[in-house]
Amino acid sequence: MKYLALLSGGKDSCYNLVHCAQLGHELVAAASLGPEPGKEELDSYLYQTVGQDAIELVAQALEVPLYRRVIQGTAVEQGSEYGGRKADEAGGVTGDETEDLFQLLVAVKNRHPDVEGVSVGAILSNYQRVRVEHVCRRLNLTTLCFLWQRDQEELLVEMIDAGMEAILIKVAGIGLNVSHLGKTLKEMKPTLLKLNSLYGSHVCGEGGEYETFTLDCPLYRHTIKLIETEKVIHSDNDFATVAFLRLKSAELLPKSPTSRPAIALVPPLLEVEFSDVENAVQTYQNDIEESISDKSYIGHCHPELPLATVKRRGSWVVISNVQAPASLSEGDISVEEEVSRCFQILSERLGEQGLGLSQCVMINIYLSSMDLFGRVNAVYSTFFGTSPPARACVAVDLSEGIHVRLEVLAFLETRPSDRQALHVQGLSYWAPANIGPYSQAIIAGEQVFISGQIGLIPSSMTLPRPPSLATEFSLASQHVQRISSALQATSGGDWEGSTQLAIYWLTSFEELCKAKKGHLALRRKDYPSLFLVIKELPKGALIEKQVILHTGKFHIQDEDDNEPIIKKFRPTLSCRKPLKPEEDPCLFQADPLYILRLLSSRKAVLRAQSFLYTEVIQHVLSAKDQKNDCDYQIQMMLLIRQGIFCPTSIPLGCQPSPYVVSIGLD
Repeated sequence: MKYLALLSGGKDSCYNLVHCAQLGHELVAAASLGPEPGKEELDSYLYQTVGQDAIELVAQALEVPLYRRVIQGTAVEQGSEYGGRKADEAGGVTGDETEDLFQLLVAVKNRHPDVEGVSVGAILSNYQRVRVEHVCRRLNLTTLCFLWQRDQEELLVEMIDAGMEAILIKVAGIGLNVSHLGKTLKEMKPTLLKLNSLYGSHVCGEGGEYETFTLDCPLYRHTIKLIETEKVIHSDNDFATVAFLRLKSAELLPKSPTSRPAIALVPPLLEVEFSDVENAVQTYQNDIEESISDKSYIGHCHPELPLATVKRRGSWVVISNVQAPASLSEGDISVEEEVSRCFQILSERLGEQGLGLSQCVMINIYLSSMDLFGRVNAVYSTFFGTSPPARACVAVDLSEGIHVRLEVLAFLETRPSDRQALHVQGLSYWAPANIGPYSQAIIAGEQVFISGQIGLIPSSMTLPRPPSLATEFSLASQHVQRISSALQATSGGDWEGSTQLAIYWLTSFEELCKAKKGHLALRRKDYPSLFLVIKELPKGALIEKQVILHTGKFHIQDEDDNEPIIKKFRPTLSCRKPLKPEEDPCLFQADPLYILRLLSSRKAVLRAQSFLYTEVIQHVLSAKDQKNDCDYQIQMMLLIRQGIFCPTSIPLGCQPSPYVVSIGLD
């Protein structure tokens, strides 16, 4: 795609361009925000303003036009989210410096209407990423953020090896002083690594330890030569000197035709752990394929389900089977109208509980066909603003005339910190951007909901070719782990996370045993897992993984009714029955007279285990032999495929259904 570079002149914004070029994107313009003339340094939460003296030379070195704007706003909204969660609050914040970026990009789009993307050099700054993505979403632009969540030490080495010549132009971290100004990354590497070892300083300066200016980059057509500089001490103390380099005079020099090409080191698609999982699945032989290949007895039925069942437990509200009434669905209404009607019903049921759509934390969407995905998304997105709920979307056989069904979990938070989101919308090597209006993960009441992940290649948002269950399974599992880790870091980092349930959605019975093999090959697999075969998945994926975790913390109100005391626990609960070594540890059989229930304790230390699925599972019986297990799985998959049983369809104490369901427990 054609894109513009959001430039600060620093190493990150310039090195990200090298990755953009390597992935085939075309740079057409550059944009930069800085202080008004005469000011060399502005205390901005969002923008690097030091080095703006020479930003014109960076654009000239790249041979692209530069568009600039003076920063007029301030950091009005300083929270982890930007904008409101309600649909009518999805715009910007008046007076915030983020809106200066919006106005700048509007001006660039007017001059370059074919621009589709914006290059951003963010590595760890969730604050920066959230705001840039918010602006880009409003302008239908895609952020290109290929340094996001990269290991900083690896990244520093890559930049140096790629021929990046960036110098320090500001220091503000412990162990750095005026003498380090003007030194290159290569010269500073030993010092930066030492400071990281001693004090935990960020090697790439992500904690504000230092800022840089790029004199040369593989994408530059010219190099920048500094002629005159001046070192300015802003504040001097024993802990950390704050000083910057004033770039008073510089010039462009032609580059040699033999200069190295613009090559960036692309990280491997799979980490070692998940590459091992991929190999385990690829080498697995499905010994019981024949036993599940005969599905001729599978029929079709379309049971009538109660509409919009509502259950509440404390701050949690579950609303199941939200769909347009039969009288409407049988009439001549469009899918768009059907979605709107579903949300009208949902809003009414939430209102009865004193909640609104902005309190939704997890939504499962069941479609009659994945062909409706785009149309449903278009309407769905109009009901949410910033940090929409986590989500999974799959296609199942719904009753005739029904095209959309929603299963919703909402949470009434008492403090803003009760709900946090990870909502990444840009392309990176890290994990996929969302392919719909949903967050990758939501924390609410110490529960963590990770949206359904399919095996997309993050940098291109495409599935592996040729199709491979092994690769897609490994990618989906890696995405889940990376999302969990990123959410942990952005939400305070004081929790470890305990997986309560993983749902594997598949589209083929033949791939079921391979998926279970993949689960058993994971390093962390000691949690309940449910394998469900349904009709279709987004983008034609072979598998989707949806996970629920708990932070391991719970709140206790003290006797004086002050702020809650947060305590941590390690879950010791097990719903496993002893297995003989020869028995498959991934297969359990539920009694047909009951539905599955995760056993839980009412003791305070385990209270957090009691949640949406804790009353869905009532008895776990002994494992059957392999052939019978597969027979039971086929029965269960049929029920799922026909929409009879959905994980959130029978929540929080609803009446049990007499259907057989299998669950994997390691």
